[in-house]
Amino acid sequence: MQDCLFCKIIGGEIPAKKVYENAGVVAFLDIKPSNPGHLLIVPKKHYKNIFDLPLDAWLEMMKAAHFLAPVTKESVGADGINITMNNEPAAHQIIFHAHVHLIPRFHGDPHKPWAGTPYAEGEAEKVADAIKTRLNS
Repeated sequence: MQDCLFCKIIGGEIPAKKVYENAGVVAFLDIKPSNPGHLLIVPKKHYKNIFDLPLDAWLEMMKAAHFLAPVTKESVGADGINITMNNEPAAHQIIFHAHVHLIPRFHGDPHKPWAGTPYAEGEAEKVADAIKTRLNS
């Protein structure tokens, strides 16, 4: 994509602190990290998000995350790691090139997980049934 920030980083048009690269993915430091060591793992080919990302590209991203998680955790002295992906604006995706966030976490850091909301009476069954119906159609 001509105007894609991550495509420009992959192509070397925009500098980034790349920490890992193979034939399918690049990992670099997020310029606005949640914590030190916050990485973005991106496929070299442009895909908008999980909804058009082919399985082989997804698996390459996950292999990189699996490899980079312990290395990053040890490198920055983190207590844990979050691995997450935002897909579409409602999920706070702001760069429309598929990417996974690998975020080191520290005891007492200010970042909170999302708040859980209990299902209303009978709602969980309806949601589970809707998903199973879609899977079977």
